[in-house]
Amino acid sequence: MGYPAFFDEAPRIPMRDPLAALLGAADDGLIDYSYPDAVRLAGHSCPTVAGAYLMARTALRALYPAEPAERGGVCVRMPAAEDEGVTGVTAQVLTLITGAAAGNGFHGIGGRFARQSLLSYAAVAGARAVQFHRRDNGEAVSVELDLARVPPSPQLRALMAAALDPAATPAQVGAFGHAWQDRVRRLLLEHADDPDVLRLTRLQ
Repeated sequence: MGYPAFFDEAPRIPMRDPLAALLGAADDGLIDYSYPDAVRLAGHSCPTVAGAYLMARTALRALYPAEPAERGGVCVRMPAAEDEGVTGVTAQVLTLITGAAAGNGFHGIGGRFARQSLLSYAAVAGARAVQFHRRDNGEAVSVELDLARVPPSPQLRALMAAALDPAATPAQVGAFGHAWQDRVRRLLLEHADDPDVLRLTRLQ
């Protein structure tokens, strides 16, 4: 898969998946997730996909500060209904990384490793933060994504209109794609640890 070089520069998310260890899919269950994994899942790269990826990273680093996070060890609560806005896309990326799935998730083996119903949706007016609850010790955090500090190019709207025109040239399409991905690049490389963009709150 050919993709912008900065995808590989984005921070990676180390995880330990006990189910993968049991089934021999990864040595000691250790799996590193990268931004291209999220892009492959979503089929595209955008601030929503990149933001969801970084939200997972932010929450898991807070919940597992001294070790790789346990995949399947966290419950995720989305702040809105799954068909509202970008909630569904965000949830898919979070499922990829955390293993927490909705009702269609893995049922488990011998009463262990279940991923089903670890992710839930709620329609709470005005809520924006995603909650992450560690299943073994009850620690919990919420993370809210605020993209105001990572604005799009002022020319993005005009570039999009030109690229969507049936008579658009390859150069016009390429110019739009470059401007679109530049915002993603800035988010992943310049704001991955920015507390004003990824607002983490520890919950009681």
